[in-house]
Amino acid sequence: MQTTIEQATTITKQGDRGKLYFYGDIVSSWWGAWDNTDQYPERIRDFLSGQTGPLDIYINSAGGSVCACMAIYNMLSRYQGEKVVYVDGLAASAASVIALAGDKVIIPENAFFMIHHAWTSAAGNVNELENVVGMLRSMDDAMLSVYEAAAAISRDQIIEYMDMEKWFTGAEAAEAFHKISTVPTVEITAQADSKTMAQFRNIPAGMRAAEQRAKAAVEVEREHLRLLNMKGGCQL
Repeated sequence: MQTTIEQATTITKQGDRGKLYFYGDIVSSWWGAWDNTDQYPERIRDFLSGQTGPLDIYINSAGGSVCACMAIYNMLSRYQGEKVVYVDGLAASAASVIALAGDKVIIPENAFFMIHHAWTSAAGNVNELENVVGMLRSMDDAMLSVYEAAAAISRDQIIEYMDMEKWFTGAEAAEAFHKISTVPTVEITAQADSKTMAQFRNIPAGMRAAEQRAKAAVEVEREHLRLLNMKGGCQL
């Protein structure tokens, strides 16, 4: 699904409710945004500075920068209007933190919520690498504080889930987090890109199958267009 710039990057108005979409990566700044679906703290700050009233937040994101997601989480947490989060397909990693800024979070039975440890790549001597380990542990603690505040399970259980890169279905997430409720299956409105998804270890079979179906649909459409153009004397 191709989202419009207004859908992906700003908040639109329907009645008296604002609409915010996280349908790409969570990045640190405009410089890190590869396309119009990516979100970063400055953009969210600029919107919230002029926004009042209820806010609906839609998420289909594999995550991104921990620091950026924490900034967005804190800004959304301070926002005074009602916040309802809808996970349209996936709220993973940093995006799962942002989701929990909502007053309530709704995840369909066929959507996913994933938590894991922060990760990075690094090079250097032993002291430099020990500093990186310390930084990652601090980031884990920051994410853990958000999960724990919204959890209906113990801190130890959350840590165990982070260890295993836990992919929750809507029903599982509703059992683990008191802010979350689930609804019957709906069509997923967008799919995280394959390159981003490749970084994860434990992607559910259902999500892999959905990705394959989406690829197959694209190929069918391409073949259909090729045949149409051949009939018109144009070879693709």
